[in-house]
Amino acid sequence: MFDKILIANRGEIALRVVRACRELGVKTVAVYSEPDLESLHVQLADEAVCIGPAAGTDSYLKIDRHISAAEIGDVDAIHPGYGFLAENAHFAEVCASCNIKFIGPPPGAIRTMGDKNAAREAARKAGVPITPGSDGVVESEEEALKVAKKIGYPIMIKASAGGGGRGMRAAHNDVSLVQGFHAARAEAEKAFGKADVYFEKLVVNPRHIEFQIVADQHGRVIHLGERDCSIQRRNQKIVEEAPSPFLDDGLRSKMGRASIKLAEAVGYQNVGTMEFLVDDKGSFYFMEMNTRIQVEHCVTEEVYGCDLVKEQIRIAAGEKLSDHVVKAVIRQHAIECRINAEDPARNFQPSPGRIDLYYTPGGRGVRVDSHAYAGYTIPPYYDSLIGKLITSGSSRASAVARMSRALGEYMITGIKTTIPFQQEIMRNADFQRGQYHTGFVAGMRS
Repeated sequence: MFDKILIANRGEIALRVVRACRELGVKTVAVYSEPDLESLHVQLADEAVCIGPAAGTDSYLKIDRHISAAEIGDVDAIHPGYGFLAENAHFAEVCASCNIKFIGPPPGAIRTMGDKNAAREAARKAGVPITPGSDGVVESEEEALKVAKKIGYPIMIKASAGGGGRGMRAAHNDVSLVQGFHAARAEAEKAFGKADVYFEKLVVNPRHIEFQIVADQHGRVIHLGERDCSIQRRNQKIVEEAPSPFLDDGLRSKMGRASIKLAEAVGYQNVGTMEFLVDDKGSFYFMEMNTRIQVEHCVTEEVYGCDLVKEQIRIAAGEKLSDHVVKAVIRQHAIECRINAEDPARNFQPSPGRIDLYYTPGGRGVRVDSHAYAGYTIPPYYDSLIGKLITSGSSRASAVARMSRALGEYMITGIKTTIPFQQEIMRNADFQRGQYHTGFVAGMRS
C-alpha cells in the first residue's frame, strides 16, 4: 500500500479521496488554488500545497504544478479524481516518468477511450453495438452534409474529446446541422483545446445507462451493474439511480458482458464506466467510456456495499480485486440527486457566494457527499456542484420516498440551489413510476 497520495483535484471528490485514504491509513497531500484555501479538503488533508490562482488553466490544469507539489510532498501516487486532468493520458505518462503511480488506467487506455471517435472504433472491433455515424472526425461543412445524407436525420454532433455535455449539438435538418457543426467545434475548442467533432445517429428519447467497470492489474475485469442517468438537463446528469427501473435481468447481463468485453479489448485497469444509449425496444448502443471515477459512483457503492475509491487505490498499488467486490450483489436500491449552486427559477443561472446556513439531512439510508459548510464561499470559477445527496432503501419506492424526505430537510441559505427542482422531480408521477428518458426534464419544463 502507498504511504502518501497527492489528490490532484478539489471540492467534494478531493474530500472523498481524503476520507478513503484516512481509512486505509494513507497520508494525503491536497492541492488548492488561491480561492480554495478554506475548502474542506485542504483543511482535512495531512498537508496542502497552493498551486496557483483561481483560473483552472493556471492551477488545477497545470501538470507541472501537480508534479512539483508531489515532489514537495514526497508522495508515492496521485489520485486525479474526476474532471480537470483525470482523463489526461499525458498526465499519466508524466507521473510514470517521475516514478509516481497514477491512480487510474494506463495511458494507452485513456488515450484510446478518451477520444470518443477512437472509442467507437474500439467498440466496433470488439463487437459491441454502436450507433450509425461518421467514419472518424468530420472536417468541413461539405463533409458534414454528405455524412448527414448518408446516415439520415436526426443527428448528434459530438466533440471527440468531449464530456459533461459540452461540444454537443442536435441537428434535424441541413440548416441546423451547419449551425450546430460550427457551434460544437467552437465550444469543443474552448473547453478541451481540440475542435474535432464526429457524428452519430440521434436516438430519440433513449435511456442513458452506464455500467461500472472494475479491473485489476492481474487480468480480472468485472462489472458492478448499471446506473440509470437518463434524468438530464442540457446533456448533464441531474439524478442517477441503480438498478435501472427499465432493465431486466437479461438485458443487464447482456450489457454487462459487452462492457467487460470492451474493457478487456483495450487492456483497461482500475475503475471506469461504459456508457450506452438504450431505445424503447431494448436495443443498446455504446456511446463512450469515462476512464475515471464517476461523480455518481456513490450510487453503486450503496447498491453493492463496496468502496470504489478504496478499490481504485488498492488496484493501483498492485493488489488483486477485493473478494467482497468480486462477489458483490445487488443489495438495495439507491438514488442520487446532484445539488448545484444554481437558480432553477432563473434558467439555472449559477449562484456562487457565501453559504450562511448549511444543514444536511440524516437518518437511515441517507448519505451526503459534500465539501460545503456554513460560512464557506462557493467560488464562481469552477463547476457549481455543492454536493451529492444519496438515499437507499429496500425498494425503489422506499428510496424515492426517502429522497423526498431528505431533500425537504436539506437547508442551504445565502445562495440558490437546485433542491426545489430535485423535489419537483421526486413528486413527478412518471418519475415515481420509473417511466422516463433523456427528454424527461425538457418535457417537465416545456
